[in-house]
Amino acid sequence: MTSAIMNMDQVAASLAKQFDVTVLDQVVTAAYNPVDPNRAAANKALMQLQEAPELWTKADEMIEKSNNAQTRFFGLQVLDDAIKTRWKIIPGEQREGIKNYVVGKIISMSSDEASMQRDRVLISKLNLILVEMLKHEWPHNWPTFISDLVGSSKTSEVLCENNMQILKLLSEEVFDFSKDQMVTDKVKKMKESLNSEFQAIYHLCEFILAHSQRPSLLQVTLQTLQRFLTWIPLDFIFRTQLLDVLLNKFFPEPMFRNDALDCLTEIGNLQEPKYDNLFPQFFSTFLARLADIFSPETNLENAFESGSEDDQIFIQRLALFFSGFFKSHLKIMETPESQQSLMTGLVYLVRVSEVRDTEIFRICLETWHMLSEDLYKVEHDTRFGDTSSVLHLNGNAAAAATSSRKYLYAPVLTGVRQVMIASMAKPEEVLIVEDENGDIVRETTKDTDVIAQYKTMRDTLVYLTHLNCEDTEAIMLNKLTEQVDGSNWSWNNLNTLCWAIGSISGAMSEDEEKRFLVTVIKDLLGLCEQKRGKDNKAVIASNIMYVVGQYPRFLKAHWKFLKTVVNKLFEFMHEVHPGVQDMACDTFLKIANKCKRKFVTLQADEEAPFICELVDNMPTIVSDLEPHQVQAFYEAVGCMLSDRGVKLDRSALLARLMDMPNRTWRTIMDRANTNVESLVDPPAIKEIIKILKCNNRVCCSVGSLFTNQLQTFFLDMLNVYKVYSERISAAISQQGAIATQMSLVRTMRSAKKEVLRLLITFIDKSGPPEAGPEAVAQGFIPPVLDPILGDYQRNIAGARDPEVLMLFATVIEKLRNYVVNDVPRIMEAVFECTLQMITTNFEDFPEHRIRFFEFIKSINTNTFAALFNIPPEHQKLVVDSVVWAMKHTERNISDTGLDILHDLLINVGKTPNVAQGFYRQFLLPLIQDVFAVMTDRLHKSGFRMHATLLRMMFHLVQTNQVTVPLFDPATQPAGQTNPAFLRDHISNLLLTSFPNLTRSQVVKFIEGMFDIKMDLPSFKMHLRDFLIQLKEFSIEDNSGLYGEENEMEAQQREDSLRQHRQAVPGLLKPDEIVDDDL
Repeated sequence: MTSAIMNMDQVAASLAKQFDVTVLDQVVTAAYNPVDPNRAAANKALMQLQEAPELWTKADEMIEKSNNAQTRFFGLQVLDDAIKTRWKIIPGEQREGIKNYVVGKIISMSSDEASMQRDRVLISKLNLILVEMLKHEWPHNWPTFISDLVGSSKTSEVLCENNMQILKLLSEEVFDFSKDQMVTDKVKKMKESLNSEFQAIYHLCEFILAHSQRPSLLQVTLQTLQRFLTWIPLDFIFRTQLLDVLLNKFFPEPMFRNDALDCLTEIGNLQEPKYDNLFPQFFSTFLARLADIFSPETNLENAFESGSEDDQIFIQRLALFFSGFFKSHLKIMETPESQQSLMTGLVYLVRVSEVRDTEIFRICLETWHMLSEDLYKVEHDTRFGDTSSVLHLNGNAAAAATSSRKYLYAPVLTGVRQVMIASMAKPEEVLIVEDENGDIVRETTKDTDVIAQYKTMRDTLVYLTHLNCEDTEAIMLNKLTEQVDGSNWSWNNLNTLCWAIGSISGAMSEDEEKRFLVTVIKDLLGLCEQKRGKDNKAVIASNIMYVVGQYPRFLKAHWKFLKTVVNKLFEFMHEVHPGVQDMACDTFLKIANKCKRKFVTLQADEEAPFICELVDNMPTIVSDLEPHQVQAFYEAVGCMLSDRGVKLDRSALLARLMDMPNRTWRTIMDRANTNVESLVDPPAIKEIIKILKCNNRVCCSVGSLFTNQLQTFFLDMLNVYKVYSERISAAISQQGAIATQMSLVRTMRSAKKEVLRLLITFIDKSGPPEAGPEAVAQGFIPPVLDPILGDYQRNIAGARDPEVLMLFATVIEKLRNYVVNDVPRIMEAVFECTLQMITTNFEDFPEHRIRFFEFIKSINTNTFAALFNIPPEHQKLVVDSVVWAMKHTERNISDTGLDILHDLLINVGKTPNVAQGFYRQFLLPLIQDVFAVMTDRLHKSGFRMHATLLRMMFHLVQTNQVTVPLFDPATQPAGQTNPAFLRDHISNLLLTSFPNLTRSQVVKFIEGMFDIKMDLPSFKMHLRDFLIQLKEFSIEDNSGLYGEENEMEAQQREDSLRQHRQAVPGLLKPDEIVDDDL
């Protein structure tokens, strides 16, 4: 390497001044050589060189004089960048020179086979550059481009092949990628030009397909044609020989089959009523040609596995063809003349669906979901007399037509049910999976694609079950028999079957469900006893648990089955295979939640309700469970105790339930009474954390009854909190902030957090009769204030727990007026110190940040009067903190700030004794702050609330509800009014901030702001129009200003979908249904 380029830092500057291709070659060689020591510096030099504004003028030198392919490509890249970014400012003569150079270079490089193969990469880049120029120049400055291209194509097949590539790229750019890169008018003109000149392009394609013998040219022509088929005038398809050529010449040939099928797929997707009569014949001919390749009875699963890559692509594209065709033309294929073709095509799609390929199956699944949903809706609408359907001219005729239609599809739907059941995706609840090594393991991550696929398959199978319940049941029971007798036993077969069985919960009538499930559960329990081996038992256990968890209606109606199932779950809780215990506890919790009353009711032939036996046997049942599993078990029993529909000594049962953790707690406390140091032993802290978590789960499920349990250890718990607080503070005072990272301190902080979380849950769940707000406020809140608030206020920022803010936000929200006198004390302890933590920047302490504003919001909403019982300087801090929240870049915090300000203004307006003082001090700055946030371009999502607040504040002034002056009377003329002052003040503010605005624009805008006749939608439109006039907004995406409308539309779609799902039995999962009778 020469000394001229040894110092890479100087290379870019020297090349920009005195260009030397030889030097550039050496730099490029270094940049592309992975072992060159100067590689990084060479890359940096190339990047600097690319920024040189006139470098594009040397592009032809790089391309013509360099022998290095990478240097030539670099030259093309420089030229491409110039065309994309500088084309409009390049002089006309130079633009014409670039056009001629690029066209000439493409023609010379693609004039013969050898150069075409040698320079394929460079030609591809030149093609892209040409299309980039066309986006600027064609059609207005280069009207003859298409005719020139078509004319040159007839001179050489090699050149013609490259011209086809250019046409393909041009179609993609204009019709597929233009949305974000060209203005609408330009795209429209290019589309019109392509349409008007398509006849010449079509005749060229037709000529090539009829006469060329060059395979690569024929392939690229088919690919180019496929790009055009989505937009060309349909006469070119249906009034020419194109369909015949594709179906009879190219589709039968293996070399062209996939490209021809791509074209046929595009045609099959087209929808044009005037050509509806031609689609059945097109489909029939296609099936005839397909039958020459394979019959509808062919097992494609094996063919796909053993086939070539082209064969696999063919089957995938076949799925796309059938799926697209049926979505577009299903109805017109249901005529008597076309029914046979329709059925044959659907059978082909069933065969394709059997292929073990995820992408292919998902393509097919869309069609089966569409078909089954359509058949169900038509049948359901007819049955219930929906006269809005065009298919139902009268009741009897409609019913007959629907029945006939369902009968027409019946044979195919049987095959679809077989495929769905055999290919069922794994539900989210199943935790036990087979890994890539064939081992049964616990799932570690959720596959969101599989979960989405399961939801679609579940819906499809529910519709299919409604259409023919007996067929679904027969298929499932037949497959189950094959598992039990071993004739088709495998983990996968049992899994998919049971996942399918669980997915149709609610789709059968109660009697059908009972008959079906009795057989299923008995067979699965028998299979569990019959099979040997840990993995086999784990798979069967997983499936039993999934199935029973999906059928709470059946279990509620059949106590003996419910008891058998629950006892089986208790057995599984001793099975140490990964995932089994987790699923057992999850399923038990799900069943306890849905069938709670059954467990607290005295059943026939039982001496006591099942829950009594359960709490007595708990030590044995949970003996092999991990702590998190034990906690789930306790939550499940708490769910049972939450049922108030049966007379029962719930307090005594709760005491028996909590006996184990209470005994452990008393042991720890007794030890601490003797030696307080025992509390800070790591094993003791971990045990306390487990006990608190357990109590939290029970409190969450059992509700206000938990007050009886909390009273047994409440003061001890606060003492534990106090001890840990003191130890943490001592460690910090001795070792500084680094102490918060020590293992023991972190463990003690975890215990403190669990105390806070338990208190949060208890306060949130409190209520009559056991824990009314007054009783809680008097009995539980006073002892809490000192140890928790004092600790929070004294600690360093890094040792303050955000759960403290959450606790007192919950206290204020739930207990309201009963704690109003405590609010000043609470605010004094947490307000200022937290504000200092979170106002340094927008990043630190994110959890404290959102909890702090939720705390302020809770005070403002529930104990507003308390805000004016705090010192005036703190009142100002409250308003300042709300403004700071509005300006935050995190949307949830800025939205919370806006909500708080809105509620604050409403509450102030309802409190005359504070309103005028508030308006004098804060109204004008608040108007300015809302304007600042609305116009800063970072908070468009908050536009709805910005408009609401501004309208509220301007109307306060205009309607003279603000009686104190918003200005200093000494500086204003006599007789000045608030509305006149605010008009002038805001006008000057806007004119200063946005120099591009004229005074007339601002005056018109301000007049609208004061128009009290303007409702909120009109006011928002007025604001939007103003914002879009601003220079800062006019060049940006302003969809955020319409966020409210977009969210409303999305909500309406979601509501409509939810209503539909609620109307179809089985579409909602059992845990999505609210049961009144538990």
